[in-house]
Amino acid sequence: MTAAFLVGAFGMLGALLRFGVDTWFAHHTPGPVPVPRNQPQGRSTTIHRHWPWATLLVNVAGCAMIGMALGVTAGIPPGQWQTGLAAGLAGGLTTFSSWTTATVRLFSEARYAAAAMNVVANLILGLSAAAAGMALVG
Repeated sequence: MTAAFLVGAFGMLGALLRFGVDTWFAHHTPGPVPVPRNQPQGRSTTIHRHWPWATLLVNVAGCAMIGMALGVTAGIPPGQWQTGLAAGLAGGLTTFSSWTTATVRLFSEARYAAAAMNVVANLILGLSAAAAGMALVG
């Protein structure tokens, strides 16, 4: 019961942190711009010129948190606090669905290099952050 409570409480905190980061970036990055009239039929009428910085930031931060949670508890069976921090806080903060839809949106806007960079950046920085988190506290 304690693990479920910790996951829920930390999950709410992680989701609120993600909301805050998303909101900050939404107010500090350019919004959609109209597409030129000579675009192919069936394509969107706006292009979101921003790059998904908020999603990258929360995903990398969440990977570091999970790495630290695992590093702190290395060598002992997973406990309630590790579960609360990893599944709750980091799980509530990170967002696979936003990452994938941002990548699909970039592709649909023919921003292929930006889409590829989004995939590579999330994978490389996420893996690096998890490893660094484990090493930092291990």
